[in-house]
Amino acid sequence: MIKITFMGAGSTVFAKNVLGDCMLTPALRDAEIALYDIDAQRLEESYLLITRLNENINEGRATIKKYHDIPNRKDALRGATFVVNAIQVGGYEPCTVIDFDIPKKYGLRQTIGDTLGIGGIFRGLRTIKILKDFAADMEEVCPDAWFLNYTNPMAMLTGYMLRYTKVKTVGLCHSVQVCSSGLLKSLGMEDKMDGRIETIAGINHMAWLLSIQDKEGNDLYPEIKRRAKEKNANEKHDDMVRFDYIDKFGYYCTESSEHNAEYNYLYIKENRPELIEKFNIPLDEYPRRCINQIARWNTQKEELMAGGNVTHKRTGEYASYIMEAIVTGNPYKIGGNVLNNGCIENLPNDACVEVACLVDNAGIHPTHVGSLPPQLAAMNMTNIGVQQLTIAAAKEQSMEHVYHAAMLDPHTGSQLTTDEIVSLCDELKAAHEAAGHPIF
Repeated sequence: MIKITFMGAGSTVFAKNVLGDCMLTPALRDAEIALYDIDAQRLEESYLLITRLNENINEGRATIKKYHDIPNRKDALRGATFVVNAIQVGGYEPCTVIDFDIPKKYGLRQTIGDTLGIGGIFRGLRTIKILKDFAADMEEVCPDAWFLNYTNPMAMLTGYMLRYTKVKTVGLCHSVQVCSSGLLKSLGMEDKMDGRIETIAGINHMAWLLSIQDKEGNDLYPEIKRRAKEKNANEKHDDMVRFDYIDKFGYYCTESSEHNAEYNYLYIKENRPELIEKFNIPLDEYPRRCINQIARWNTQKEELMAGGNVTHKRTGEYASYIMEAIVTGNPYKIGGNVLNNGCIENLPNDACVEVACLVDNAGIHPTHVGSLPPQLAAMNMTNIGVQQLTIAAAKEQSMEHVYHAAMLDPHTGSQLTTDEIVSLCDELKAAHEAAGHPIF
């Protein structure tokens, strides 16, 4: 029997989407589904919803089990075929609050803080600490399982799992799937969406739309560049940083402008506050989202559970399609986060890159891209260095490497002195330890 274990099942809406997709996939309908979380209340909510969903759309064919807290983790994982990871260590409170509030004392402002920057570094460290335990359990009780990682910081977590564990791992992110469609919609080019041909490669949240053609093979980039520059010049909108990428670097990238504003030293500058206005950069965006999501969940919970009318339509999330391809052998193409190993020739072999991958019953097979345009590889490298140093810090439990990662982070290093960065890192480490979520 196929067994699907969902780590972080308290993420109820996301669990519903992924597991609902599985229930609507013929090859996966009879699976055993193990829900695991350390939050008993959220786990129970997810269990009730997923059980009801199974009855409503799957004739009750799946077997749903729940596992709470660390002592039961091995049982949740035992015999798993697939493990979906969606944990958030420390949640909004206390950890996200710590990651934003303490840097503010030093004059360091962030937008999202989940992928790079000082927030991404510390989120990565406290999560890798938990993933080490996941990996040890998986190597013991489900050594052949595939680990499908959805948790950020994607490149740090996936890179660690691929380099330092024996677990078969791929990182999955929504931004590849919606990159070009969102761009075309925002520029009024929806008529070019059907049948478009595209190539995307780079690193997570900064993979590049290297080429895009319409169904007849016509290059769409000249018109995209013209319209993007015109839009940035004439109106305020929420994608101004990436449109500036198109103008200055020649290419669009996968993740949002609020993310990319803090992945470099170009847009958020303490001595140039006018740039925040010019590029419409939403500082402290992630904490606002967390507060709104928590409030929305209380309403969603009532709506989803009311009257038992829980239903689902299969989404575009990669997870069920990957499982289906591995189980049936019918090939499927994804954008996956994998070790480079020569896929992108001008990035390090041990970097975690995001490239097209083919999936079948033999596993997940990354495709060869060649070299990125040099300016794009250089931009990726400013992020890869931080990712690699954070992974090294986690592996060696080294505060020295934590300092190195923060000093070489483009945004942090451009705002603070080396002594300030050391002090900030020490303060963050102590705060997370006091909150019960140590980084080592």
